[in-house]
Amino acid sequence: MPMAKSISKYSVGVGDRFGLEGAAQLRAFRAAKDRGVTITPVWNKSNREHSLIGTRPEDVRAEADAAVNSCQWSGPYFVDADHIGLATVDKFLEASDFFTIDVADSIGKSASGASMDTYAAEMQRFSGTLRIPGIAEPVTVSPASLREIALKYLFAVEEAGRVYRHIAQRKGAGTFVTEVSFDEANSPQTPAELLFILAALARERIPVATVAPKFSGEFLKGIDYVGDIKRFTREFDEDLAVLAFAKQTFGLPAALKLSVHSGSDKFSLYPIMRQAIQKAGAGIHLKTAGTTWLEEVIGLAAAGGEGLAFVKALYRDAYGRYEEIAKPYLAVIAIDRQALPTPNQVDSFTSQEYVETLEHNQACKRFNIHFRQMVHISFRLAAEKQSQYLALLNSNRSSIESHVTNNILKRHIEPLFLGIGA
Repeated sequence: MPMAKSISKYSVGVGDRFGLEGAAQLRAFRAAKDRGVTITPVWNKSNREHSLIGTRPEDVRAEADAAVNSCQWSGPYFVDADHIGLATVDKFLEASDFFTIDVADSIGKSASGASMDTYAAEMQRFSGTLRIPGIAEPVTVSPASLREIALKYLFAVEEAGRVYRHIAQRKGAGTFVTEVSFDEANSPQTPAELLFILAALARERIPVATVAPKFSGEFLKGIDYVGDIKRFTREFDEDLAVLAFAKQTFGLPAALKLSVHSGSDKFSLYPIMRQAIQKAGAGIHLKTAGTTWLEEVIGLAAAGGEGLAFVKALYRDAYGRYEEIAKPYLAVIAIDRQALPTPNQVDSFTSQEYVETLEHNQACKRFNIHFRQMVHISFRLAAEKQSQYLALLNSNRSSIESHVTNNILKRHIEPLFLGIGA
């Protein structure tokens, strides 16, 4: 298998919709490093976000480079082409050195008969009862179960191989980090499914650094995990065990680790994840999404004046255009519109009331998860007034940057990587 650019044991993907918070984000990573834990920052932005805001991958690269220079960051860092496929990857080739290959649309499509037969024949050596260290129940492997897994996932893995080779041909093998994402499947992968997905990735000779499986429960935008904590705990432990076994069995990269596409703010899961990776000695990639944008809104609301007026008007606009702005995110939001405050109510909010309604503090009685999700998906409306919005961001730097840094450090890095508050 070809060597690939490596990423550290711990890494966190951070988004930044409007590209001004790179240094504020990086200060959280510096604070962790000062406390003895090195975490690699990965700036991620999807093609959809670029198209909604009017930015380009080159803008993310420029932001990351500027932040690294400003903060005198000496460690590795990456720019992620987030959730790309063959149709979208080319525009990211120059600026990115981390590629999240999303094969969700290919899951369930059938590979060719010859490919299926070859794969099944190669996997026959695992037929019978297979014991994976760390998993209580043995995995039963039969020709029928192998064929079922192949029908569901083999074409998707082959598509990941096509995307990987396309990138490698243009950038050069070993010059970038590869993630393969299965997290948008309809159901969580069983240990057997994940094992034989990893076997197929090895057959494609993809030097996969991180893999994002599907977990049970709901990973909704900007709010805590919704689901069975005990079931997630079992799935996470089993996935770690499968990765360890697959690395030894199929010759996958030794540094291969799980990637958790959190939707951000899965605070109830961080203690579980920390305990599991500590016990297994495993790494992890945490991909957060969009909360830097929310911290900008919170910072503007806290500043009062024009900033507060802007975010109130933003909410009024979002409330009236709900169907339009929600459409791309229907699978990852659960907004009860009856539980939303009306625009007139929001117009009457003080700075503190707006902040307390939006900020993710579950101990605060005013906090409203529906309001938070609504604002989370409203960034495109700020993009429509981008010159005004950017001017407000630039005139309220101290308020905003402190919120951005503290959000990443206090709510994500400390509980997951430092064990503080977990």
